[in-house]
Amino acid sequence: MKLLLVVNPSASSVTARTRIVIQKALSADHRLEVAATSRRGHATRLAQSAANDGFDLVVVLGGDGTLNEVANGLAGTETALAALPGGSTNVFARTIGLPDDPVEATGSLLDALEAGSTRRIGLGAINDRYFLFHAGVGFDAAVVEQVERQGGFLKRFAGHPLFVVATINTWLRHYNHKKPSFHISSSSEDAAQERFEANGMFAVCLNTDPYTYLGSREISFSPETTLHTPLAIVNFRSLSPSRLLPVLAASLGLGNNHISDSNIIDYQVHVTEGSITGHGPVPWQVDGDYLGTEKEFNFRHEPEALNLVLPLGTRDIY
Repeated sequence: MKLLLVVNPSASSVTARTRIVIQKALSADHRLEVAATSRRGHATRLAQSAANDGFDLVVVLGGDGTLNEVANGLAGTETALAALPGGSTNVFARTIGLPDDPVEATGSLLDALEAGSTRRIGLGAINDRYFLFHAGVGFDAAVVEQVERQGGFLKRFAGHPLFVVATINTWLRHYNHKKPSFHISSSSEDAAQERFEANGMFAVCLNTDPYTYLGSREISFSPETTLHTPLAIVNFRSLSPSRLLPVLAASLGLGNNHISDSNIIDYQVHVTEGSITGHGPVPWQVDGDYLGTEKEFNFRHEPEALNLVLPLGTRDIY
């Protein structure tokens, strides 16, 4: 096979030694080329060029942001995507069942390639930007912005504690948690679910589950949403700590409740399309990558949009 390894040298788990070991492993039985990213959007262009040049597979050694860029470059093509965990959280790599160690994950990838474990998966899209696992509008995007403001050094070494601190700081100083930020509406292919409309302070559109991880623990919003189902929408109408804590507990699997049991949550699955209209500019992020602010958002499910290499014995996400 003809492989391109896209490396984000700034990702938290990417070291020179790790990169060399992975390159040697991938090149043993495959024709390998290597490219390092140097700026935002570079990985998308590298992926597009690889697809145009007939590469069979693009392997990403980096975090979720780099992985998202490559997915956007490969969507709609026959060139497949493979993930190797190189970031601080690696939500998508963990979701599909890859080991946390990038060298160990390379062994899993090679086993999957030998077995032909490639599947066509659906993607979510918001304002024509594809996402692999989720897109967020409102509060969580504001949190991501604050994390990115800290620069690569803190993100590289502080990891999850930085996100916790940023969440508290954003709630206190950088986001209006007293009134709604937007109006959301969405449609489901499930006839039993009517189109819903509501105001919100934070909405997440899920292409799979979990939403993210807190340490080693999943924050699960919609366990029934997988890479072969349409999207799920979770809309928060309040950011009151006393009302959010039970939701967080439920998402962590503490107790018998689901987040949809909360009276501050709008929850809809099998979503095919929808829209969000901000009451002013609203921050947004895709797959943990902050993209700025907008007033209008349109989202949809794009079935069978991307070829993805899945590790053998992965859990039922497809």
